[in-house]
Amino acid sequence: MRRTERLFALAEYLRGRRTGVTAEVLAERYSVTVRTIYRDLDSLREASMPVTAERGRGGGYALDRSYSLPPVNFTAREAALLVALGRHAVDMRLLPFTVTLESGLDKVRAALSTSAQRELLARLQELSFVGVPALPAKKNVRAMVERAWFDQQALRITYVDGNHIQTVRDIQIKSLIMERRETRLDAIVLDTGERRHFRLDRITSAFLPPHARER
Repeated sequence: MRRTERLFALAEYLRGRRTGVTAEVLAERYSVTVRTIYRDLDSLREASMPVTAERGRGGGYALDRSYSLPPVNFTAREAALLVALGRHAVDMRLLPFTVTLESGLDKVRAALSTSAQRELLARLQELSFVGVPALPAKKNVRAMVERAWFDQQALRITYVDGNHIQTVRDIQIKSLIMERRETRLDAIVLDTGERRHFRLDRITSAFLPPHARER
């Protein structure tokens, strides 16, 4: 489980309990060390979540049950534009993070009433985009690029350049550049300090190097 996913899961788990839970129990539940749990709890507090430590029988760490994210209400018009633009980004391969985007679009649809969803479908049929899809990239590569970029972690890539020469590099992604036909990573090559671009479609494999996995 990625750290960001674990933080969300940890917050929901704490909110769903009527009593506190110890760091040792949380560490066992999420298969991490107690020290990692302490760091996660500190991160939740830094995000303004009311995590408290309770003493005595049934004590431990707890999250105020009244805490919740505010609801978001979309009109059918707002949702139609968001979903249409999101679908366009997926179809044209403009954004590499398609799984996360699809999940977000599903939540936008789910926020609508039944009648609003019907109106949304009608509006979407009246919208169309014409363009040339960007070059495809491997699903697992896109997933690892997303993780490394959002979590600000190093990434080890196997890259094939225009001369068909394959190299393995550790990089730190600084930004993503999405053009009509390709998506490029603007990154620092960690062993040389060089800043250069890597085309997403030319990355054949990607994973977090050992020193970047534990955060």
